[in-house]
Amino acid sequence: MKLPRVKCPSCTRSIAAGMVAGRLSKGRIWRHDAPDARRDADGHLLSCAGSLEIVDLPYGQMEIEVEAEAPVTVPDDAMALF
Repeated sequence: MKLPRVKCPSCTRSIAAGMVAGRLSKGRIWRHDAPDARRDADGHLLSCAGSLEIVDLPYGQMEIEVEAEAPVTVPDDAMALF
């Protein structure tokens, strides 16, 4: 499934946003590093301030990638259970 991409309000990069349960028009921006790759006192990278922020999702239908499967064959002597 391809997630819609939105502009991060903090760094303005195009980042994927996953849907928020119960709010069809809202999404949470995925965690991402800041473009300037800041580090804290211990040397660890810090996420962008816009990570995990809730934003409006763009209108439109999300794409779901479906792989083609082999057709199911049912033997002639098979019984239906329901």
